[in-house]
Amino acid sequence: MSLKGMNMASILECRNLSKTYGPVVAIDQMDLVMGEDRIVGRLGPNGSGKTTLMKLAAGLLQPTSGEILVAGQKVGPATKALVSYLPDQTYLPASMNSLKAIEMFKDFYSDFDAAKAMEMIKRLGIDPNMRFKALSKGNKEKIQLILVMSRNARLFVLDEPIGGVDPATRDFILQTIVSNHQAGSSVLISTHLVADVEPILDDVVMINSGRVVYAGGAEEMRRQRGKTLDAAFREEFRC
Repeated sequence: MSLKGMNMASILECRNLSKTYGPVVAIDQMDLVMGEDRIVGRLGPNGSGKTTLMKLAAGLLQPTSGEILVAGQKVGPATKALVSYLPDQTYLPASMNSLKAIEMFKDFYSDFDAAKAMEMIKRLGIDPNMRFKALSKGNKEKIQLILVMSRNARLFVLDEPIGGVDPATRDFILQTIVSNHQAGSSVLISTHLVADVEPILDDVVMINSGRVVYAGGAEEMRRQRGKTLDAAFREEFRC
């Protein structure tokens, strides 16, 4: 299945991709092509393989079989410079502050824009010297996203970026994603909060039990189903 137009370069490609954990099949012979300059929602119920696919794209897992490519390159050490990954768990030490986190990202990633990250953090009114353990969950989520989106990457992989935060924080996170989406790059968002992300999505990939059940334009899906993406999601995965 393809999310790539005729003249659009491929940013992410899965070729007969499978990932198993013993007898458990997380990704099952997936074929998918994702183009650049797109914001794509990876939608599916819990346990459908969303996080596994994110980790495969980020190079944190290796396929059991098949291939996954970023910008035409097989995922490996070289593609880690092209992918900016936000995990679904807090990844910054509680004893660290924003200044130290910015220094760490600057050391790790040559494409990291420290000035941009600092400007966004200050705009939030957060003291960059304050340790993360003293911040609210929402502010920690905002800072983590700012750090990830301050890279000049080709593919931004965001795993549940709005899960477990209040509506105001969700709005900030979605605005940050849209405003920092650069020409030539794409954003892959994994979420089950479809109604919240629907307004910013160009394309949709629905997966269930590790298989793609729909891949196409968000507007096309609304037209085909005659309903919102959120309503289509609820219908597709009704218990």
